[in-house]
Amino acid sequence: MRGYFAALAFGLALSIGAFLPGQAMADRVVARVSISDQTMKVFHEGRHLFTWVVSTAKPGKITPTGVFVGAEALSKHHRSRLYNNAPMPFAIFYDGHYAIHGTDQIKRLGAPASNGCVRLHPDNAAILFQMVKAEGMENMRIEIVQ
Repeated sequence: MRGYFAALAFGLALSIGAFLPGQAMADRVVARVSISDQTMKVFHEGRHLFTWVVSTAKPGKITPTGVFVGAEALSKHHRSRLYNNAPMPFAIFYDGHYAIHGTDQIKRLGAPASNGCVRLHPDNAAILFQMVKAEGMENMRIEIVQ
C-alpha cells in the first residue's frame, strides 16, 4: 500500500510539474546515493520527493562513485548473468553492469551488502523505475558519493 501512495504522489508531482518551468532535462529525475549513509534521495525537477534506505557494495566490492547522466537501459524483470541468476527487479543500468534495482534481501538494506549495484526495496525500485520510464532514460542523473 505504501508503494501505491508514493506512486500516486509522484503522479501528482509529475502533473503539477508539467505546468511549471522545468530544470535542465537531465535534472528531471535525480537519484543521489550516499554510500556512507546507505541512503538515496530522489528528486523530480529539483523537488525532493523521497529518501530511501539502500545497500551498496560489501567489503571487497565497489559501487562506482561519480555522476552518471542518462540511464543506459531499463529492465523490469532482470536477472543477473554474473551472480547466479539473482533477481534484479526494476533495474536501471547506469554504468555497464552496475544498476539501481530492487532486492529480495530487504533485511540487508541499510548496510553494504551488494556486489556493487545499488539495491532498493522493490516497492521503491518500482517507483523510481516508473519515474525514469515516464521522463525518459536520458533525463535521469545518478550521483553517487562516499
